[in-house]
Amino acid sequence: MVEYTGLELRDAGFRYPRCDWVFRRANLRVDGGITSILGPNGQGKTTLLRCIAGLTRLSEGTVHHDAAIGYVPQASASNFAYTVFDMVLMGRAKKVSAFSTPGRTDIARTRETLERVGIADLASRSFAELSGGQRQLVLIARALASDCNFLILDEPVSALDLRNQARVLELLRNLAADGMGILLTTHHPDHVLHLGGRAVVMRSVDDIRVGAVEELVTDAMLSELYGIDVASAEVDDRGNRRTVLFTRYDTFADTAPAASLQKVV
Repeated sequence: MVEYTGLELRDAGFRYPRCDWVFRRANLRVDGGITSILGPNGQGKTTLLRCIAGLTRLSEGTVHHDAAIGYVPQASASNFAYTVFDMVLMGRAKKVSAFSTPGRTDIARTRETLERVGIADLASRSFAELSGGQRQLVLIARALASDCNFLILDEPVSALDLRNQARVLELLRNLAADGMGILLTTHHPDHVLHLGGRAVVMRSVDDIRVGAVEELVTDAMLSELYGIDVASAEVDDRGNRRTVLFTRYDTFADTAPAASLQKVV
């Protein structure tokens, strides 16, 4: 079980020099579980995430955390032929003193993390040769190897096929169940519904809303947020009730959501 501690963002804002604000008056406290950040392209989701992770400095406001944060960027191709084992071992860098090499504890922790993420069989493979889904899992494993108790992920399922999306989402749910704090950005509202927990909806520069997923991520909110008709329905999934989304892609030019989709049970 991971011992969890949280983070808090107070009246936070960010702007580039001589440019308009990206976001302002952002307030967020995360005390555990999964929190997903939603918003249209260009609304500042990644910038907000990087500010929370301490990779980008806020222009105003404060961010405070008493958690050990692991940051997972979007997976991309690599020109360096590091093995998967070595990539994950890099997560131990802060644990290794200057002018030293990784010790037995670091090696053991790397192997344990590979097993936990389910990619031990890839240990000797070159990171550059992996699929997008495999690379994403390696990056998550690298962050976990640092012994973090709070994981921050920037669009962790971007460009992944359905099976790999499901694999990453299930891993995040399992980590949260073990006590890990999870904060992520996503372009997939259905993933937010699947993960549950809390949501941050970035509607505009200074309209950033926070709440429980079931209360905040509604048909009306999504339709307004993306400027396209979105409707949900409750379905029976092997004896469990869950919410699925339907998107009317031919309504993207509409200025207001239409009530043309009916909910079915």
